[in-house]
Amino acid sequence: MGSLPAAGESRPAAPEPVAEAPAHPVAEHSRFVQRIRRRYAAELPLLPPGVPHGQVIHALIATLEQARRPLPAALRVARQLVIERLAVLDVEQAASLSDITSAMTALAESTLERALNQALTDADARHGPPLGATGQRIDFWIVGMGKLGARELNVSSDIDLIYVYEEDGQTVGGPGGSITAHEYFTQVARQLYTLIGDVTDDGFVFRVDLALRPNGNSGPPVVSLSMLEEYFLVQGREWERFAWLKSRVVAPRAAVESGRAIALRSLVTPFVYRKYLDYGVFEGLRQLHRKIRDEAQRRAAGRPERANDVKLSRGGIREIEFIVQLLLVARGGQFPEIRTRSTLKALDKLAAGGLMKADNARKLADAYVFLRQVEHRIQYLDDQQTHLLPTVDADLAWIASSLDLPGTADEAARFDGSCMPLPEACRQPGGGLSPSCALLDRLCGVRELVATEFDALLHDGQAPAAGRSGGCRQCGDGPLAIDNETLLERLPAELADRVRAFAARPRVQALRDESKLRLGKLVLRAAGAVAKDECTLDAATRLIDWIEPLLRRESYLALLVERPEVQRRLLRLLGLARWPMRYLIRHPGVIDELADERQLRERFDRAGFVADLEERHAAWVRSGEADEGSLLDTLRRAHHAEVFRTLVRDVEQRITVEEVADDLSALADAVVDCCLRWAWSHLKQRHREVPRFAVIAYGKLGGLELGYGSDLDLVFVYDDADEADKDRAQEVYGAFVRKLINWLTLRTAAGELFDIDTALRPNGNSGLLVTSIDSFERYQRGRGSNTAWTWEHQALSRARFCAGAQDLGERFEATRREVLSMPREPEALRQEVAAMREKVRTSRPSSGGRFDVKYSDGGMMDAEFAVQYLVLAEGAHHPALLDNKGNIALLCRAEECGLLPAGVGEAAADAYRELRRAQHRARLDEQPTQFDPALLATERAAIESLWRAVFGH
Repeated sequence: MGSLPAAGESRPAAPEPVAEAPAHPVAEHSRFVQRIRRRYAAELPLLPPGVPHGQVIHALIATLEQARRPLPAALRVARQLVIERLAVLDVEQAASLSDITSAMTALAESTLERALNQALTDADARHGPPLGATGQRIDFWIVGMGKLGARELNVSSDIDLIYVYEEDGQTVGGPGGSITAHEYFTQVARQLYTLIGDVTDDGFVFRVDLALRPNGNSGPPVVSLSMLEEYFLVQGREWERFAWLKSRVVAPRAAVESGRAIALRSLVTPFVYRKYLDYGVFEGLRQLHRKIRDEAQRRAAGRPERANDVKLSRGGIREIEFIVQLLLVARGGQFPEIRTRSTLKALDKLAAGGLMKADNARKLADAYVFLRQVEHRIQYLDDQQTHLLPTVDADLAWIASSLDLPGTADEAARFDGSCMPLPEACRQPGGGLSPSCALLDRLCGVRELVATEFDALLHDGQAPAAGRSGGCRQCGDGPLAIDNETLLERLPAELADRVRAFAARPRVQALRDESKLRLGKLVLRAAGAVAKDECTLDAATRLIDWIEPLLRRESYLALLVERPEVQRRLLRLLGLARWPMRYLIRHPGVIDELADERQLRERFDRAGFVADLEERHAAWVRSGEADEGSLLDTLRRAHHAEVFRTLVRDVEQRITVEEVADDLSALADAVVDCCLRWAWSHLKQRHREVPRFAVIAYGKLGGLELGYGSDLDLVFVYDDADEADKDRAQEVYGAFVRKLINWLTLRTAAGELFDIDTALRPNGNSGLLVTSIDSFERYQRGRGSNTAWTWEHQALSRARFCAGAQDLGERFEATRREVLSMPREPEALRQEVAAMREKVRTSRPSSGGRFDVKYSDGGMMDAEFAVQYLVLAEGAHHPALLDNKGNIALLCRAEECGLLPAGVGEAAADAYRELRRAQHRARLDEQPTQFDPALLATERAAIESLWRAVFGH
């Protein structure tokens, strides 16, 4: 049978006709299975029916030892019996991939556990147990790497191990004297290899590979925790982060169950996962992959059958693993919920997190399962650690048939053309495919799919294809540094001047050559986008302005280099308004949001946002990293990302100004709610599981008119009705509010959330920071000597429940409606509200005859004060005005209630909407909000008519 070509190569000459595969493939086709059945026929019944799990394997080893087999022989015979069973289950009973890999992992764990117990017992007998500084026995951990760590072990795999001991120390002594802990555990490691890896008459248990340990084969076989920590800090390389991604302690089990092995996790996690979007790892993995692919091609030179490596060849298993590991390492530092060792679970998590298209994840998962099943069948044949397709026709036909690839006519039609034309020798008389050809064609299609996905992610390290410069003069001629004069000659004159000045700055000149090349690539791409009319020249210039403050935060530049589509969308955004650039300078990590256009199109989903945050919180807890710092950064990154998505929708005019305010307000509510719940769990003084506490929003947040960067006007209340100690409740909730404000305002490495203003609480800045709901109600209702002012009732008209105990929110709303409905003398109220408006007007004069859309006569504030008067004066008679629905809706309702002349309310509502839009657009482009009066004369006149209708002057 001819060999399978690498994906993208032409198919070899037609194979010779092949023998028919058995209708029902049997495991006994495997030479390995035949040998085991001949040699261990008496022992095969010792393994109970079904998939072998850990307890079964432990019992099997014990039974073999009781039958007077030495431990090394018992371990090896157990291994042979388990793999024979798996061959039967896999080939004859279509067991799942997870059944096979979990059983192989259980075999490794069980044999290592038993071997370790024996090695420690023997070493103790010679030298006594090793003790640390506190006199406690020093723990020793076998760390499984790769597929063993991920519980994905092959049926004929080696096992990658690293041996770690807890701390330095000394043994207590024995017949062999006292030795250091390092010497003791080196002896243990040596005996482990003898018990597991040596080849005897019964074979071996597992081939053991220690090459992934610190300093590789030149390093010591065992390392202490402190040695490992120093290695990670000083010498740890990028590729080792991918290796440690799948690491876990596989023996002894007691170390995992007792929690002693957590100390190792606390070293490994920050080494693997960085606290930022780590796109710098792309180049490291690209180089590693290039070495692996070059080595595979070197081995295949002159031996075409070696191109059929289902693991290492182009489009093989390793490329799927690389795709997954790359995304996990790049994003797992900020998104702990995607962390996992399992390749298939990772694909599900990446899709669920929006980091990979669901269809792509499904296809890669299907490809992974198929390739792993082919790999297992290759290894069943002779128990060889190989991933090469066999060249014997009968073996190929057996593999194909065991995978249910009979080559029916329908399948021939489905696969024909999916990869490359099928030779006639593959056709069977009935019109179907021979099993071997069906296998080869399926493999070809699967590998092409995988290779395409891999190259799309890593670009395979290749330069852009010719013709992609889009008219940019010579933009595609290879990488050029940012300070290279040839690069400057290829840019439009205005951009070249900006780049020349930028490149001459000392900070740019001090960059590494690699960084200068990155910058050059980004600038040439921007020039290409200008040439193709994909962005304006202003956008390209603003890109330089955005890059300049980020020169020392290279991960963001790496992201743009690795994600050209993100740079294209960034340029488009920068060309639409100025304020997005300022936001991106403050929060550069949000540019990654441009990678997912689906999320940019969708409106804010509060339930989904909170669910994502809770999943992330649970992941921090699982990883032992749910400290306050991690949670504060998590909240900030999530908030910044969602604000940016809203900003993009806004600038691209996919949503209205009102929808922007609605979404930003809902986002603030969600963040405050999460902060409240998470901060309470970290309050040392908390006296109950769930606080009887509520946050009340006033101002722009209360009126659902929040803008970018708006302060939050908040009031805090609690219920102490069931508290035995009222003073204690006040003390606890006072401490909690201080903590909550700190969580909401503190600037961390991830940035800030909000500025908080609590001046609207009872008695303002001289009042208590948090008030009982009873006291709040008495203050607002005017009972007693301490009562609210009229302006506080004006503010109450825009207040609403924001977060906390829902029943307290309902109680607040009932109080709000009652207070707003209280009888008031209309003329006195009119004069008081008008006086307050005049006070604001005189404090914010507009210069040069310009019209300030907010503060000038006929501006938004006139409309807001008119609405507040109508609510306070008429709310008792017209309950529809008591609903907190915003100024636009309330103006229309006031007209419907007959409180305004016909047309005045609607005209004022339309004018208010347009003034908000004008203010909003000006701020987005960093322009003043004072306009030529002629531009908004109609809107101003409508608001002035409203004022006259309400206040009479």
